[in-house]
Amino acid sequence: MKHAVFVLILLCILSSPALAHHSFAMYDQTKTLTLTGKLTRFVLGANHAQLLFELLGPDGKPQLDANGKPVVWGVETGSAKQLAGAGITVETFPYGTIFTVSLWQLRDGRNFGAMTLTGGRLIGCGTTFPEGGCNEKTGKVYLNGGGGQVSGARRLGR
Repeated sequence: MKHAVFVLILLCILSSPALAHHSFAMYDQTKTLTLTGKLTRFVLGANHAQLLFELLGPDGKPQLDANGKPVVWGVETGSAKQLAGAGITVETFPYGTIFTVSLWQLRDGRNFGAMTLTGGRLIGCGTTFPEGGCNEKTGKVYLNGGGGQVSGARRLGR
């Protein structure tokens, strides 16, 4: 009996970290958005990091809302450790960095999403909007679809 109780307690302790991660149910996984923006904040986190940015149009100009203010978006990525493994640090993406990201938007329509687990990309293009837009040809690909941090997130229970 003591052995069974010990095993039960051990299983509960070991399963707790997996339960702490949220599912992707809050994101619309039926369509992927690819957005380009100018970084306004890089929030590192143990479980997830976030990139907050002002949306840019194809011409590199800020997209404005009905009140004339920049449209702000955010994207959740993997953990700071996973990003560092892909060569991404706060120094890599300082304030004002232009980047392109693929994400699944929140189902409720708010301007926030999560990097897709397949086909997701994060491309950095420096602080000047490149001619032709921020893409694989004009920037550096840090995360790319089926490999690295993006697919690794699924293995870590995200």
